[in-house]
Amino acid sequence: MAATFTERYISATVASLPPALQADVRTELQASVEDAVETRVEQGEDRAEAERAVLTDLGDPAALAAGYADRPLHLIGPRYYLAWWRLLKLLGIMVPVVAMVGVAIGQVIAGGDIGEVIGAAAVAGVGAIVHVAFWVTLVFFILERTGSDTTITQWNVDMLPEPSERGVGRSELIGTVVFLLLGAGAVLWDHFRGFFPTGGEPIPVLHPDLWPWWITGLFALMGAEAVLAVYVYGRGRWTRTAAAVNTVLAVLVAVPAVVLLATGQLVNPEFLAVVSAAGGEGFAAGDAQSAMQGGTFRILAVITGAFIIGIAVWDVVDGWLKTRRADRAA
Repeated sequence: MAATFTERYISATVASLPPALQADVRTELQASVEDAVETRVEQGEDRAEAERAVLTDLGDPAALAAGYADRPLHLIGPRYYLAWWRLLKLLGIMVPVVAMVGVAIGQVIAGGDIGEVIGAAAVAGVGAIVHVAFWVTLVFFILERTGSDTTITQWNVDMLPEPSERGVGRSELIGTVVFLLLGAGAVLWDHFRGFFPTGGEPIPVLHPDLWPWWITGLFALMGAEAVLAVYVYGRGRWTRTAAAVNTVLAVLVAVPAVVLLATGQLVNPEFLAVVSAAGGEGFAAGDAQSAMQGGTFRILAVITGAFIIGIAVWDVVDGWLKTRRADRAA
């Protein structure tokens, strides 16, 4: 004899339940369905149609079973959603950027062309995004399903952010000017006094041929940065014009620095000779072992170039973010 719709529905519902619940749920559900069907029949409906209507109203048996078992029908529920989303955004930015920069530096050290560098960095970035999304979600999925209690979702008033300062404070202006003065002072000290004792005449780190024109240009850009800081302070906020000028200044500093570094015109060759001699045979051996990658000095140059580019990118992004916040406040 073929099973009725009710029997099939109840069997489908209890199939995924723990054994301890199956008998009770079967009995309860059987009685509930029969009562609902009898009510409809008393109202004049055909029994077959009444049974179909009652089961349709109960919905998917898997969803009903999840309710009996107190089992969530979502990947990340409201209990962990905000913590999952915040962590995913944080790691989703940091990890891919670090992976891409690291792979790009490795490719440059290994002598790869621009296409290989970009391709390898892009693959590393996409892979990092996929891994971050998968593993972070998996961790919170396990927490959700096991009912684990964790302190990461316990919010309190101490976590409230401080109100952001409206406009540009005097401390930002002073900090910018002091930083520029220290930078200019370091360049002058390096040229006239030197940072490293040699027992004789000081050997500057920067290439002597940078004087006077390249260094004069650098000082001019530093002066422009100071003027920009004063302008922003006077306006009381960052503007699109200020952000654009800041972008141009960052590019004018970073691009020549990287070009000079790549062509061996940024660092004093005599200084590199002193470093190599001070390192002794061990340094020379290490440099020889990395000859396939261009030598130790090439590795340091690539890392230095990445640092210069990173500072410039951060400066540009920071300027535009401040502009965006100022526009929203306005």
